[in-house]
Amino acid sequence: MAFGVSLLRDLEINRPNQVWCTDITYIPVERGFFYLVAVMDWYSRKVLSWRLSNTMDTGFCIEVLEEAMVKYGKPEIFNTDQGSQFTSNEWIKVLKDAGVKISME
Repeated sequence: MAFGVSLLRDLEINRPNQVWCTDITYIPVERGFFYLVAVMDWYSRKVLSWRLSNTMDTGFCIEVLEEAMVKYGKPEIFNTDQGSQFTSNEWIKVLKDAGVKISME
Protein backbone atom coordinates (compact mmCIF):
# COMPACT_ATOMS: atom_id res chain seq x y z
CA MET A 1 0.00 0.00 0.00
CA ALA A 2 1.29 3.44 -0.87
CA PHE A 3 1.14 5.91 1.97
CA GLY A 4 -1.17 8.82 1.32
CA VAL A 5 -3.97 6.69 -0.07
CA SER A 6 -7.30 7.73 1.41
CA LEU A 7 -10.04 5.13 1.41
CA LEU A 8 -12.55 7.67 2.69
CA ARG A 9 -13.17 9.71 -0.44
CA ASP A 10 -16.93 9.72 -1.07
CA LEU A 11 -17.44 7.03 1.60
CA GLU A 12 -20.65 7.32 3.58
CA ILE A 13 -19.79 6.52 7.19
CA ASN A 14 -23.04 5.14 8.56
CA ARG A 15 -22.26 2.62 11.32
CA PRO A 16 -19.96 2.00 14.29
CA ASN A 17 -16.66 0.20 13.65
CA GLN A 18 -16.73 1.18 9.98
CA VAL A 19 -13.95 3.77 10.34
CA TRP A 20 -11.70 4.54 13.27
CA CYS A 21 -9.11 7.28 13.45
CA THR A 22 -6.33 8.42 15.72
CA ASP A 23 -4.07 11.37 16.25
CA ILE A 24 -1.54 12.69 18.72
CA THR A 25 -1.63 16.10 20.35
CA TYR A 26 0.69 17.64 22.89
CA ILE A 27 -0.06 19.15 26.26
CA PRO A 28 2.47 21.70 27.50
CA VAL A 29 3.59 21.18 31.10
CA GLU A 30 6.15 22.98 33.21
CA ARG A 31 9.13 20.99 31.94
CA GLY A 32 8.18 19.98 28.43
CA PHE A 33 5.18 18.16 27.01
CA PHE A 34 2.90 15.21 27.51
CA TYR A 35 1.58 13.55 24.39
CA LEU A 36 -2.03 12.41 24.17
CA VAL A 37 -3.09 9.77 21.66
CA ALA A 38 -6.72 8.75 21.24
CA VAL A 39 -8.56 6.25 19.06
CA MET A 40 -12.00 7.42 17.99
CA ASP A 41 -14.91 5.90 16.07
CA TRP A 42 -15.83 8.31 13.27
CA TYR A 43 -19.52 7.40 13.22
CA SER A 44 -20.27 7.75 16.92
CA ARG A 45 -17.41 10.20 17.68
CA LYS A 46 -16.74 8.07 20.75
CA VAL A 47 -13.22 7.97 22.18
CA LEU A 48 -12.50 4.25 22.36
CA SER A 49 -9.12 4.38 24.06
CA TRP A 50 -6.48 6.96 25.00
CA ARG A 51 -3.08 7.33 26.68
CA LEU A 52 -0.67 9.98 27.86
CA SER A 53 3.08 9.64 27.39
CA ASN A 54 6.11 11.81 27.97
CA THR A 55 7.63 10.54 24.69
CA MET A 56 6.21 10.28 21.18
CA ASP A 57 7.19 6.68 20.62
CA THR A 58 5.18 4.11 18.71
CA GLY A 59 4.63 1.86 21.72
CA PHE A 60 2.03 3.92 23.51
CA CYS A 61 0.11 4.35 20.25
CA ILE A 62 0.02 0.60 19.70
CA GLU A 63 -1.18 0.05 23.28
CA VAL A 64 -4.13 2.36 22.61
CA LEU A 65 -4.95 0.64 19.32
CA GLU A 66 -4.81 -2.85 20.83
CA GLU A 67 -6.90 -1.81 23.84
CA ALA A 68 -9.60 -0.36 21.58
CA MET A 69 -9.72 -3.54 19.48
CA VAL A 70 -10.01 -5.73 22.59
CA LYS A 71 -12.87 -3.61 23.94
CA TYR A 72 -14.77 -2.85 20.72
CA GLY A 73 -13.72 -5.34 18.05
CA LYS A 74 -11.95 -4.03 14.98
CA PRO A 75 -12.80 -1.39 12.42
CA GLU A 76 -13.11 -2.03 8.72
CA ILE A 77 -10.87 0.98 7.98
CA PHE A 78 -8.38 2.81 10.17
CA ASN A 79 -7.51 6.38 9.15
CA THR A 80 -4.46 8.35 10.32
CA ASP A 81 -2.10 11.03 9.16
CA GLN A 82 1.37 10.02 7.98
CA GLY A 83 3.13 10.53 11.31
CA SER A 84 6.08 8.27 12.01
CA GLN A 85 4.16 6.31 14.65
CA PHE A 86 1.40 5.45 12.16
CA THR A 87 3.72 4.57 9.27
CA SER A 88 5.94 2.38 11.45
CA ASN A 89 6.24 -1.32 10.68
CA GLU A 90 4.90 -2.15 14.15
CA TRP A 91 1.70 -0.10 13.73
CA ILE A 92 1.07 -1.37 10.20
CA LYS A 93 1.60 -4.99 11.34
CA VAL A 94 -1.05 -4.73 14.08
CA LEU A 95 -3.62 -3.45 11.59
CA LYS A 96 -2.71 -5.89 8.82
CA ASP A 97 -2.72 -8.86 11.22
CA ALA A 98 -6.26 -7.84 12.27
CA GLY A 99 -7.38 -7.55 8.64
CA VAL A 100 -8.02 -3.81 8.90
CA LYS A 101 -7.76 -1.62 5.78
CA ILE A 102 -5.34 1.27 6.23
CA SER A 103 -6.21 4.77 5.07
CA MET A 104 -3.84 7.73 5.33
CA GLU A 105 -4.33 11.38 4.54
